[in-house]
Parts: sequence; C-alpha cells; structure tokens
Amino acid sequence: MADRNSIAETYAEVTRAALYGLAANLFLGIVKLVGGIIGNSFALIADAVNSIGDVMSTLVVLIALHYAQRPADEEHPYGHTRAEGIAASNVAIVIIISALYVGWEAVQRLTSQHGIPPAWTLWIAGANIVIKEVLYHYNVRIGRRTGSAVIIASAWDHRSDALCSLAVLIGLATISFGGPQFIWADEVASLIVVTAIVWSGIRLFRSSASELMDLQADPEFLDQIRSAAFSVKGVENVETLWVRKSGLEYFADIHIEVDQNLTVAEGHRIGHLVKDHLLSEFTRLRDVLVHLEPFPHSHETAENNQC
Repeated sequence: MADRNSIAETYAEVTRAALYGLAANLFLGIVKLVGGIIGNSFALIADAVNSIGDVMSTLVVLIALHYAQRPADEEHPYGHTRAEGIAASNVAIVIIISALYVGWEAVQRLTSQHGIPPAWTLWIAGANIVIKEVLYHYNVRIGRRTGSAVIIASAWDHRSDALCSLAVLIGLATISFGGPQFIWADEVASLIVVTAIVWSGIRLFRSSASELMDLQADPEFLDQIRSAAFSVKGVENVETLWVRKSGLEYFADIHIEVDQNLTVAEGHRIGHLVKDHLLSEFTRLRDVLVHLEPFPHSHETAENNQC
C-alpha cells in the first residue's frame, strides 16, 4: 500500500510553504497599507490590498489543506482531497472582485489632486520586490516537487506581486523625480497592479477549475504508471489508463490485459498485484481501480466494452 507517511510529509511541506507566504503577506500588507496612507500613495494602498487579499486566500487554502487530509467516510468514499481545488477556485473569484474594486477607485482618483508621496515610499516598494521574488522561487520549488496546484499558483502570485511592486516603484520614482506634473503616475501604477491581480486570479481559477473537471494527469506521469504496471508478472498489455488529480493526490483507473485462459482467481490475483505495486511505487496515488481484460483482446470485445 502507499506510504501514508510520505503523503503526510507532502501535505506538511505544502502547509509550511503556505504559512511562510501568510506571514510575509501579512507583514507586507500592514507595512504597505500604513505607508500608503501616511505617504498618500494609492499605488501602495492598492498593493497592500493585494497582499491582504493574499492573506485571506492563504487562510482559506490552509483550512482546505487540513480538510483534504481527512480520511474517506460514508458520505465521501473518495476522501476530501478536492477541498484544495474548491478553495482555490473560490479564492480566485474573491481576488478578481477585490482587484476590480481597487481599479475603480484608482480611475476615480485620476482626475483628482492629491499630495506627492514622500521618497521613503520607494524603499517600501523596493523591499517588497526582493521579498516577493524570494518567495516566488521558494514556492515554485515546493510546488513542482509536491504537485500542489495551490502552491504553484501562490508562487506565480508572488511573482506578479513583485512585478506589481516594480510598477509601484517606477510610478513613485516618476513622481519623486518628475514633480507634481507626474502625479498621475501613482494611479497608473495602481491600475497596472490591478491588471496583474486580475490576470493572476483568472489563471488560478482556470487551473483549479480544470482540476475539478478531472483533467488527465500529465503524459510523463502516465508513462511511469504504465511502465510500472507492465513490470508486474502476468500483465500482457495496458489497454486503458486514466489518472485524475485530486488536490495533492491522484486516482487511477487502469485496464490490464491478462491471459484469457487464466482462472478468475488467477486474474484477480494479478489485478491485486498491480494495484499494490502501483500504490507502493507512487505514494501520491490515493487509490487504483484495476479492470481485467482478456489477452489477446479482440476488436469485438473492445467494441462491446464501449457500449
């Protein structure tokens, strides 16, 4: 059977990455919000809303990760692993709505007069770029190793945040060095931030929605599972292989062909060997459903099975 300790370690690693992001976004959100209000920079305030939105989304993700680890029960025989995808899709919608609201406020301010942000606001934007870029690289590494859609999305969210802060930095620098005639640069920078947030939210929603619709696993993973099944003695061919991602784990449906002259008991034994072997080889496989087909497999039989 699959090593549940390894799966628990994967969840722990993803949770740890999410907690680091939560702490960083909370700190940066507070600093940028206070700096934006005191320094009269709407671009910093918009960036702060972005970070605070990330805090809320990370809290939802952490709850979903905890819920996803609950064992299967009578009402949820496949477990609760889809909680991660559900959380991610709902978070994406909230992110998009909040970004559009901030964008509307920025448009309203374009024609109004307001004070010039002080030079120290540049340091806030610059520090945010560095911190967010470090978090991006950390999350990408964790996300690729664990296959977590939420953490990979979080990584790109950190990268978009870094780019947003770069836009804020450029806008504030333009005002500082250009003078009052470039006061509009603050609002333009905030609109760039809003555009990046909306794009990030759309990408997150598409990714999570695809997972909820039982998207087939990537070809490399399929080839690895197929090769492992072929290595079991008695398997003559792998006719069908469906692998769907559910949170951090996978469910597999595999049709194997065995000698048609075998008894039902012998064929059943081979099927169990395949299931046990796949679960032991791939710890992120939560369950494997094995279906037996006779070998050689006639076209007539195959057509009947499609009915």
